[in-house]
Amino acid sequence: MTGPENHSDTKGTGDHHGREQVLVNAETGELTRKPASGLTGSVDWKLAARTGSALVPSGPKTSRAAAQQAVLELAHASIKAEGPVREVSGLLDDGVVPAARVVDRPGWIRAAADSMAELTGTGAAPDGKGRFAGKPAGLQAGAMLAFLSTAILGQYDPFTGPDGTLLLVAPNIMAVERALGVSPSDFRLWVCLHEVTHRVQFSSAPWLAEYMQTNVETLGDAGDEPMSDMLGRLVEAVKERRRGVEDPAGGVIGLLRATQAEPQREALDRLLMLGTLLEGHADHVMDAVGPAVVPSVARIRSAFDQRRKRPANPVQRLLRALLGMDAKVAQYVRGKAFVDEVVNTVGMDHFNVVWTDAETLPRTDEISEPQRWVTRVLG
Repeated sequence: MTGPENHSDTKGTGDHHGREQVLVNAETGELTRKPASGLTGSVDWKLAARTGSALVPSGPKTSRAAAQQAVLELAHASIKAEGPVREVSGLLDDGVVPAARVVDRPGWIRAAADSMAELTGTGAAPDGKGRFAGKPAGLQAGAMLAFLSTAILGQYDPFTGPDGTLLLVAPNIMAVERALGVSPSDFRLWVCLHEVTHRVQFSSAPWLAEYMQTNVETLGDAGDEPMSDMLGRLVEAVKERRRGVEDPAGGVIGLLRATQAEPQREALDRLLMLGTLLEGHADHVMDAVGPAVVPSVARIRSAFDQRRKRPANPVQRLLRALLGMDAKVAQYVRGKAFVDEVVNTVGMDHFNVVWTDAETLPRTDEISEPQRWVTRVLG
């Protein structure tokens, strides 16, 4: 079910353990130098892709004909969803509609690893040397990708391909539609409404990808801070949790945040707030479009929300807690409540000011109190 591979127009050269990366334009031969992320050298993403693909369990049993039908229907649904999403969101009236990539689980793992390598600048060195330090992390990342690949329905990747890449994971979509007992055609279109909204978001605000990358680079720039300082912050975070102080993140992400210096913590908070906005906006648009194009949308939404709340078994429950996936679910809820209230108050056109630049994105204290954002940004 894997679609055609994407190839970037630039290639990285030079020492990935150094302070900068040299990019070579394949067409002009022009060289540009880019500061390396602090994450450079920490993860061998090629090894992660191989490891994840080897560990991932197979998808649901299905006939070849049913699998081919699902691929064709998802590809068609991704195009069909574009018009209604643009109309309701008020974004991207005349942009191109690139084809989605319908993939299987190993296909998603490879695409995700490629995207992370692009985002963090941590691909394997061209000569294959000097990568030992990244191999343990590559194995761990591969195991994590193997687990995540069983849960991801779709994803928009703004970091690969000239127009980004919209990925739809066919076996997972088929597994969920069967588990929910809903119309396959309706569910496939419903999923596409959400994922296409992400593509429209990034296509309408191209600066978002660079904003994400900048904050990821800040996260990786830990410097030479003494371990005692990080441990001190972790101890204080544990005390705050015992006192009932709310943590904006959970699981591993919450622990990571607790050890971070202020610049890294602020970068993580900005990424969390951006994720909350993107997911909430996608859910808002999906629900606004749904009744007009998805006949059984009410049943799908009800069944899907119940599924989000109930992991299938204790192992999944544990993994969700460790990976902070419950915090991810909360992103949808908090983000959608923010978008719903702002749109209901000022209308979609005024809400779309949010996509102007980094200063118009909601801040941590504004997600739960949308009127603060309205007052600060719209006056």
